Amino acid sequence: MPTVAIVGAGRGMGLAIARAFGAQGFDIALLARNRGKLDDLVARLAADGYTAAAFCADVLDRAALTAALTDAAHRFGGIDVLEYSPAGQPAATTMTSPSRTTAADVQREMEFQLYGAIAATDAVLPAMREAGAGTLLYTTGAGSIDPSPMLANINAAGAALRNWVLNLHKELAGTGVHAAHIGIGVWIGDSAPEGFPRASADQIAPVYWEQHIARDSAERVFTG
Repeated sequence: MPTVAIVGAGRGMGLAIARAFGAQGFDIALLARNRGKLDDLVARLAADGYTAAAFCADVLDRAALTAALTDAAHRFGGIDVLEYSPAGQPAATTMTSPSRTTAADVQREMEFQLYGAIAATDAVLPAMREAGAGTLLYTTGAGSIDPSPMLANINAAGAALRNWVLNLHKELAGTGVHAAHIGIGVWIGDSAPEGFPRASADQIAPVYWEQHIARDSAERVFTG
């Protein structure tokens, strides 16, 4: 069976994306820092009738991330789709306005968003190139496209990731490997601030499957 590897898997978007691919016959490799959370997700997916396995790694630890993806590929016989969408811990995430952003404020976000994505890609792309097939999907908030002053450092790193993904899409044209950016322009869940558009993870997740199948653009932005 084909396999999707979800880096940054959680109970929201990660679980919804896993179910979207599982419903299409995919095995599921889940990667995140928290072993207990991963085991819970595996159990939930198993209850749905899907085959899933957990691989513990922090995206800030490049060697561990590479090892986890390598283990996932060995466990399932390869990785056909990589989805990268780790979410930072609120206590570790500082939000800054443009005029109050320091280099250090941006650096951690770059490590988390761009550099982690590059490391994950390095772990799976050679095999995809050799096979002449594969999909690489990378998620950011839509602030990577239309930035918000309250999220200047986060948006700057997201924009860097988006730029790199669009460039990767161009490089891989004609190879059989498809790279694309998914921008989420809504609040996920029911706790949105007043007046802010929102959607459930289950409403957003089909976009990932559609992008994998259609392979017709370098980017999709979900706005509800």
